[in-house]
Amino acid sequence: MADTNDINTFIEPYLVPDGSKELNENLKSMAASFAVTDDKIREIIIGFHESMKTGLDHDDDNALPMIPTFVRGRPTGKEKGTYLALDLGGTNLRVCQVTLNGDTTYSLVQQKFTITQEAKESHLWDFIAECVGVFLEEHGLIPAPGERTIPCGYTFSFPIFQTSISSGNLSMWNKSFTVPNSVGRDVVNLTQSAFQRHHVPVEVVAVLNDTVGTLMTSGYSHPDTQMGIIFGTGTNAAYWERMENISKWKGEDRTGEMVVNLEWGAFDNATRVLPYTMHDNKLNRKSPNHGLQVFEKMISGLFLGEVARNAILSLVDQRLVFEGQSSEIMNKSYTFDTAYMSQIVADDSSDLHVVKTVLESTLDILPTTLTDRLVVKNVCGMIGTRGVRLSAAAMSAVLLARPELMESEISVGIDGSMYQFYPNFEQDLYKVSRVFLGEDFVDNRLKLHLAKDGSGVGAAIVAMTVDRDRSI
Repeated sequence: MADTNDINTFIEPYLVPDGSKELNENLKSMAASFAVTDDKIREIIIGFHESMKTGLDHDDDNALPMIPTFVRGRPTGKEKGTYLALDLGGTNLRVCQVTLNGDTTYSLVQQKFTITQEAKESHLWDFIAECVGVFLEEHGLIPAPGERTIPCGYTFSFPIFQTSISSGNLSMWNKSFTVPNSVGRDVVNLTQSAFQRHHVPVEVVAVLNDTVGTLMTSGYSHPDTQMGIIFGTGTNAAYWERMENISKWKGEDRTGEMVVNLEWGAFDNATRVLPYTMHDNKLNRKSPNHGLQVFEKMISGLFLGEVARNAILSLVDQRLVFEGQSSEIMNKSYTFDTAYMSQIVADDSSDLHVVKTVLESTLDILPTTLTDRLVVKNVCGMIGTRGVRLSAAAMSAVLLARPELMESEISVGIDGSMYQFYPNFEQDLYKVSRVFLGEDFVDNRLKLHLAKDGSGVGAAIVAMTVDRDRSI
């Protein structure tokens, strides 16, 4: 077994047998800069715990946000009922009807609506109400006169300052939304008012983000779920924390547990412990949120391909690959998609024909040699390996924050394209975390599960827990 505390383990696989001395010296230096040894992960876990502790105590720009979500009831898997869920993203609004069967299973009926530019700029709330009305009408869900309104969970993927389980004030718009008279106001109230104007018989009883939804979706099918994680275009996590540890919580009831949203993409924005390279710095320098979400930029699907593009072009600039020639496509930011990385890393053919197709047919780099293709595969491999090891470090840190739970079985619900499609991602999460969580725990008690459609189903499950608790 390779010694993952030896930096040479992260260098030697990426050298090219037929490459020039200059090429291999550059690859050696590059691989070393992306290397994440076991000792580095231990340092990152310590940094995570310090940042988590500070964030649970008080709001601090230099610590993890550790946002209390007001979600306090773990699902048992035995709940029954039909609930509505809204999942508002940057491109689509998803409306779902989720039926909980009472045996840890559920069924899902959903409809996706593309958010119009007009809705993004002016009448979003009425657009949402109209779409929900269409969904209820088309699926025969409108209650009869005198029947109660339909309880609904609301996944809202824009920054909000949550003030209760069913209210949150919009902090700012992003993702090209510019709806006026919304920032600083309660998004649930704005949505509910639109429902009333359009006579839509729905009551939003819970608002949450997608990691909380992932956690609750997994928790319904696997009641021992402790974490929900998104490893996709972006990344974040939520977990169950003891109320007594959330010092900044101002509520009177400090018993039991609450879900905390880490917003861990913001970990170590000062880059004191993360393995930050010149290629990350180039990406960060050109990004709209320069200096923010640094951890996310090292492990999520939106950014990994761009880091790889920067690294490959640094070799082009030294005339070490492609005879020093690039292409118009390759020279544009974010054209080297992370999906290409997945295809390239998975290519084990003798002539690397998949890599050839991506480079020559998709990115218009002509011609390429086998050495060129091997270099590109190796660069993608070292960056992908760093991503999965950092992902495992973060997951391990959060699980280690509740060591008393690790004596029993623990499930982690995960959603996102990196988890689903990057080669061996789940297998490597297990493999890396064994070093830090212990072989006995990882091999016998840790279970990772795909929580697909978590943001929609989870919103319905949170609505169920709120509806259950208020009827007691």
